[in-house]
Amino acid sequence: MEQERILVVDDDEGLLHLLRMRLSALGFSVTPCTGGRDALTAARQETFDIAITDLRLRAEDGLALAEELMQIQPGLPVIILTAHGSIPNAVEAMQRGAFGYLTKPFDDKELKATLDKALIQLRMTREIQRLKSLVKELYGLENVIARSPAMQRLFQQVAQIADSDATILLTGETGTGKEVLARVLHANSRRSKGPFVALNCAAISETLFESELFGHIRGAFTNAVAAKRGLFQSAHGGTLFLDEIAEMSLPMQVKLLRAVQEREVREVGAEYATKVDVRIITATNKDLAESVKAGTFRHDLYYRVSVVPLALPPLRERKDDIPLLAQHFLKQSAKRSNKDVRGFTPAAMHRLMVYPWPGNVRELENAVEKAVVMSRQDMVLPELLPTAGATSDIGLKPLTEAKEDFERTYLRNVLQMTGGNISRAAQFAGRYRADFYKMLKKYGLHPSMLKERSDFELSDLEEVTEEVKDA
Repeated sequence: MEQERILVVDDDEGLLHLLRMRLSALGFSVTPCTGGRDALTAARQETFDIAITDLRLRAEDGLALAEELMQIQPGLPVIILTAHGSIPNAVEAMQRGAFGYLTKPFDDKELKATLDKALIQLRMTREIQRLKSLVKELYGLENVIARSPAMQRLFQQVAQIADSDATILLTGETGTGKEVLARVLHANSRRSKGPFVALNCAAISETLFESELFGHIRGAFTNAVAAKRGLFQSAHGGTLFLDEIAEMSLPMQVKLLRAVQEREVREVGAEYATKVDVRIITATNKDLAESVKAGTFRHDLYYRVSVVPLALPPLRERKDDIPLLAQHFLKQSAKRSNKDVRGFTPAAMHRLMVYPWPGNVRELENAVEKAVVMSRQDMVLPELLPTAGATSDIGLKPLTEAKEDFERTYLRNVLQMTGGNISRAAQFAGRYRADFYKMLKKYGLHPSMLKERSDFELSDLEEVTEEVKDA
């Protein structure tokens, strides 16, 4: 394990030497400095895990030095060394961002306890930053637009496992975006520079399946006039995504099991197996546990491919994402078709929200593209969008309930579009600030929940708001 690096600053060379010996004995890599200028130079050239500085330096202020070190390396725990009479100054240092202080003289046990606490805080801070950064990357990826609680929970799981080599099983209805999520996992893993190879298991005939997966040597069978690499070999160093794995035949499941277990494959016609370095992600729209009970899927393969199962919720269970996704797809479609279509009328958005979307995100994308192509105005009208109809599972809601659903969605969108600014949101909605607050309270909404700006343009909201006022 790599040693933690500590920067130590003290103009007392005797104490500096003693600290260096103590810290080295505790297993740290130590960079000693007798002055603040040298310490700042060192901090700009390399990353440290902890800094220790005396509060009283001959020609410099140790507290000012601590602040500069924290500016150069944000989150760096700085420990202040102080004499008994300077404890109030040390407390001030902590109020200004230092991690803690040690009163001279101190023993090794006290030193180690303080360092351990600082390292725990540092590791936690770095892990939080890593997860935040990863989630931000995930949110920024094309077609991964999600702010619903269900998808945020899913992305938190993705952030935790993306950089591992664990085999992952993605489950969810057709059109929920399983391949998109598989690409997200790959793009944010240590294998991101390697290939991402995808195979739809239902699209390959059984006679060609083994050759497709594992490859074959020349002359292995009729028409094998040249050797061919399989998908496992093509994905070496990267990720192999096997979609619709439940459609794989039982004989092929046996052969896949060995490849998953041993990470080695034998080309058709070859005498020996070869090792492959791949991460495997599988996906299905079926309940694999039920397939195991029915005897159509091997239980041992099931346990191998479902080390980390992730379930993608259907679109009807993440309705908060519908306005964001719809606007995203609208912008893409308008650009492709070179049309000036900028948004949806309130009635059109309501239709999007109440439709059950059996085809999930894929169906929504296709519906929006069709509406953009057919639109003769700069706003999509409801008649251009699919309707649930009288036979829909969701039924037609009473007017009061439908009105409340629309108002709740409208308020949420207004807050998202104005970054949670109540004054601007109330102005857009054409309501007094006090009335707007009452409406938020009625629907249990709070500006702090909706700080992020959505993909809608403010100009679009103005158009929608005008229509609401006129209604």
